[in-house]
Amino acid sequence: QDQLAESGGGSVPVGGSLRLSCVGSPYFFSRYCLAWFRQVPGKEREGLGSIDIAGRTAIPSSSSGRFIISTDKAKNTLYLQMINLQPEDTAVYYCAADGGRAYGCRTGPMYYKNWGQGTQVTVSS
Repeated sequence: QDQLAESGGGSVPVGGSLRLSCVGSPYFFSRYCLAWFRQVPGKEREGLGSIDIAGRTAIPSSSSGRFIISTDKAKNTLYLQMINLQPEDTAVYYCAADGGRAYGCRTGPMYYKNWGQGTQVTVSS
């Protein structure tokens, strides 16, 4: 089953926290880099960070300090913990699996072959 499915989105107040989950096939967690992206209408999909099969994460400076990526392989689940959320964090959030790398995760969405359906996060003031 080459599918990923996000959950945990919703509406939160400014300054709030949220943890998104992404359940997928064990195949992904043992073979490929996983990543989180987000997108707002009219803008390109933005990378939030990735994690390799050894659990090493790469978080861009724009996300570091507020976003944490982790996995629980026993549950075949990828997480995105977000804190101190701001209105500009409002977006649809996606998880994705790289189709070709287990280490040295790439950042561009074009490298990720399997995607979830997305979950909406709305931060309101």
